[in-house]
Amino acid sequence: MNPYETMSREELLDALKAFAKNWLAHDGCWFLAAEERLGMETAIALDAAAWARFAHAEARRIKELFKIPEDGGLEALERALGLRMYALVNAQHAEWSDDKKTLRFVMERCRVQEARYRKGLPAFPCRPVGEVEFHAFATTIDPRIVARCVHCPPEPNPTGACTWEFTLEQ
Repeated sequence: MNPYETMSREELLDALKAFAKNWLAHDGCWFLAAEERLGMETAIALDAAAWARFAHAEARRIKELFKIPEDGGLEALERALGLRMYALVNAQHAEWSDDKKTLRFVMERCRVQEARYRKGLPAFPCRPVGEVEFHAFATTIDPRIVARCVHCPPEPNPTGACTWEFTLEQ
């Protein structure tokens, strides 16, 4: 018998969080190995290519599993962002502009950056990877969505690790 079939809701939620941490730890180990062997620039290029594929796959699976409608706009994106693996391990929130035409996504705390700081490494310059990742994720949810980076480390930002804005193309 599969041990997960007999777990309580609390045990399953704990397992989900552990899986998300393991997933992110694997991503970090892979990146550090690439960075050490090939240098930061090449590691970022490889990371961006991998995240473009993964973000698309993750968004597609979230849409299917949670019945997120096609062309669901920014509301669908807000829901999908909350269902990503990141949501289990990083403090994050979404906020709307007053006119409801812009969704702002703020990663308040980032385990990737925190791990690098703990290891004495400089901040990960995540903008090039994030631009590919958030574009792939958002356009898989709704192809009309445009993603824009407001802020990414290593730029200092007192409001969070990174901030992204999403709008619909008209």
